[in-house]
Amino acid sequence: MSASQLPTVIFDLDGTLVDSEPNYYEAGRQLLAQYGVTGFDWEHHTRFIGIGTRETLETLRAEYGIDAPVDDLLAEKNRLYLERVHASTEVFPQMRKFVERLHTEGVPMAVASGSSRAAIDMALSSTGLDAYFTATVSAEEVAHGKPAPDVFLEAARRLGAAPARCVVLEDAGPGVVAANAAGMRCIAVPYVRATADDPAFATAGLLFPGGQREFTAQAAYTWLFETGGSGPDGGVRRPGAR
Repeated sequence: MSASQLPTVIFDLDGTLVDSEPNYYEAGRQLLAQYGVTGFDWEHHTRFIGIGTRETLETLRAEYGIDAPVDDLLAEKNRLYLERVHASTEVFPQMRKFVERLHTEGVPMAVASGSSRAAIDMALSSTGLDAYFTATVSAEEVAHGKPAPDVFLEAARRLGAAPARCVVLEDAGPGVVAANAAGMRCIAVPYVRATADDPAFATAGLLFPGGQREFTAQAAYTWLFETGGSGPDGGVRRPGAR
């Protein structure tokens, strides 16, 4: 396949490439505790998976009546998160294999995330993934975070790729919505497997309902290069479907 025929692949970061949600949860829990909020549990945290950090904090600030400015909350949560991500960040093994294979094939790749620039850079450098991506985009650098398409469109712009040539990998419904709004195809790997029936995931070109436990680099590669990146009728396809 010639370079002009290669797709451009854009990865979400948190919950898609790396298992950073436990770190985000703990950072958020510690932040809220500083303002007297207790009982913020994992189930509550999962409501915000796939939504940008700023948007999440705006919601929590209103929900708990916190007086501090959003920018102050954002800075403190980033500080708490960076402490944890520096100590431990796990890459999903099959995602690493997929990234490495795409890199070998010369496929242009980017990361587009709702995380801060500092968090993205720390996660990629600490895991060695930074060597594989030509561009990275933070929601801090665009007007609107997911489910708006801004981060994906900016990633495509930085890579010089038409949106229609791009494929997004996402773990959350808002990210799939953003990919569709950007005019891009999507491979969905739900981080919270119980959300696999979310209607947003039904719009993905390839869906792994079992999440990372089901995702394989080979299945994603086959869909991308051997089926033309679409289901039987251009609709959602699941691994093993013919």
